[in-house]
Amino acid sequence: MAVSMPELIEDLRAETRDLTVMVEPLDEAGWRTPTPAEGWSVRDQLAHLAWFDESATTAATDPDGFRAGLAAMADRLETAVDDLVAESRSLTGAQVFAWFLRARERSLEVFAGLEPRARLPWYGPDMSAASFVTARLMETWAHGQDVADALGVTRVPTARLRHVAMLGVRALPYGFAVRGLPIPADPVRVELTLPDGGPWSAGDPAAADVVRGPALDFCLLVTQRRHLADTALEVTGPTARAWMNVAQAFAGPPGKGRAPLG
Repeated sequence: MAVSMPELIEDLRAETRDLTVMVEPLDEAGWRTPTPAEGWSVRDQLAHLAWFDESATTAATDPDGFRAGLAAMADRLETAVDDLVAESRSLTGAQVFAWFLRARERSLEVFAGLEPRARLPWYGPDMSAASFVTARLMETWAHGQDVADALGVTRVPTARLRHVAMLGVRALPYGFAVRGLPIPADPVRVELTLPDGGPWSAGDPAAADVVRGPALDFCLLVTQRRHLADTALEVTGPTARAWMNVAQAFAGPPGKGRAPLG
């Protein structure tokens, strides 16, 4: 299927606007509100996005420089995400917000000029430019969920969840590999219902292992924002069940996941 970079860029802009609307009214106390991510405030969530937006821009404009920086971080990859957030805590919430807006706009400008299939380095496997934009959308949505949960905001799910769902499906092997587990040979079928009631599916229609349910729940699970027990997903087959226990749509070390809410 052909990929439209303009469409991806516009969807990322829309996801950015939704996050911006939530945080624009915050005072400094609001920026320091704890989120479900252990030890992270709302400010920390935006700092994380800003830092990785800048890193994505570097990967696109100076891939050799990005690889050099990655090599320099090799001895602390397990703690790098928390370390980088901690390093930004001298900034106020307003300063972090301004940083995020600058970094996001610059990354959008850069990626809008790339061919969808251009290969770029990243913290996991190299990715296409189109996958990069999709990953930034996924990260914005996922960290936006943490912000929404912290502020007591119920977000209206949109058709943009299809991007998150596709990234989650494509990342099936990664969830196993990053944990040193064998990658299953059996296919898994994913059948979801989008927010407008329409169907979305991926994988072999003849697969015995199937994951079915609301697209929102699937996206919350593969971004590790909800535990499987707190979703309406129906999981059939041992490979599908094993995947749901390790699903990880984002690059980097294994995520901690979330404990059941109940």
